[in-house]
Parts: sequence; C-alpha cells; structure tokens
Amino acid sequence: MRKVLLPCKLALACLLFAACVTINVYFPAAAAEKAADQIIDQVTGASTGKTPPQTRREAAPETLLRQVAAAVVETLVPAAHAQGGANLDIDSPEIRAITASLTQRYQQLEKYYSSGAVGLTADGLIEVRDQGVVPLPERAAVKRLVAEDNTDRIALYSAIARANGHPEWEADIRQTFARRWIARVKSGVYYQEGGAWKQK
Repeated sequence: MRKVLLPCKLALACLLFAACVTINVYFPAAAAEKAADQIIDQVTGASTGKTPPQTRREAAPETLLRQVAAAVVETLVPAAHAQGGANLDIDSPEIRAITASLTQRYQQLEKYYSSGAVGLTADGLIEVRDQGVVPLPERAAVKRLVAEDNTDRIALYSAIARANGHPEWEADIRQTFARRWIARVKSGVYYQEGGAWKQK
C-alpha cells in the first residue's frame, strides 16, 4: 500500500507545484545571437560559413519525480516549453527593408571604420570617434551616415522585438546586437568597452 501511495503523493505534489507556476517567457538569448549574426553577416558581407556543431551532453537519468514533474508541467504549460527552442523571426518586410538599408550604408561607412574615424559603441550603435582623420569636405557626410545608421539600428532592434510579439525584448535584443557587432567586426576597427575605445 505504501508503494502505491508514494507515486500518488509525488504526482499530487507536482500538480500543486504546476498550479503555482507562473508562465514567464524568457528572452531567448541563443536565438537572438543567431539572428544577430545572420543580420550582421548580411550587412557586412561577411562569409557565413558553417559554425562548428555544438557538442551534446547526455542527460542524466531522470528520477521518477522528475519524469512525473516534466509530464505534468508539459501538460499544463506547453507554451513555456515551446518558447525555449524557438528561433527569432527576422524575416518581416520591415526587418528586410532596414537590413537592406544598413547593408547599402555599410559600403559607404566601411572606409571610415577602417580609418578609425567611426567605431562601434557599447550600446549597439556607431559613433564618430575621430573626425580628424576624415577629410574636411567629407565630415558632414560622415555625420549624416552615422546618424542614419543609428536610426536604422534602433528601428531594427525594435522591429525584431515586435515581429516576435515581445516589444519588451527590445533592450535585450539591442544588447545582444551590441555584443555581436563587436565580436564579428573586422580586425582594426574601433569599439567601446568600459567607456574606452579599443581597437580589435
């Protein structure tokens, strides 16, 4: 009799636990990085070679309690589980248009990145870092390009958040892009870190 009651108690405990679960949709950081890399590679024209496959760890054997809890939670809150493995949608007409605009402008900005005139900021934008290396007749054009690029970048982060039904993710998306722009930038380009400019 005792052996029969134990699984029943465990199942009841899991049901009570699941009833108290609040569905939180967490920001999918890995999916955001993948989306950022795709867009950044498109904008910069970087080759998108295959990334090395991730090693998969074998799951430890689950106890009866874990199996029951997983089954109960899966039944009661399937949306939370589905969210975890999802990719971010970056294929809306708005996102495609912004990406195309950034791509076209990158070709004009590339020489200013290379010269050190323009650098990447820590908040996912760009900035005129040293206008002294820009010829005087080009300075107004560089400032305009930087301003237009920043407008597109802000619009991109917002559009991705909205396209995925979570406008509250905008700040997280922006921070993800900020890190990925810096990680994927060419050697020699300047970027901000800890309030100082560094050269990759």
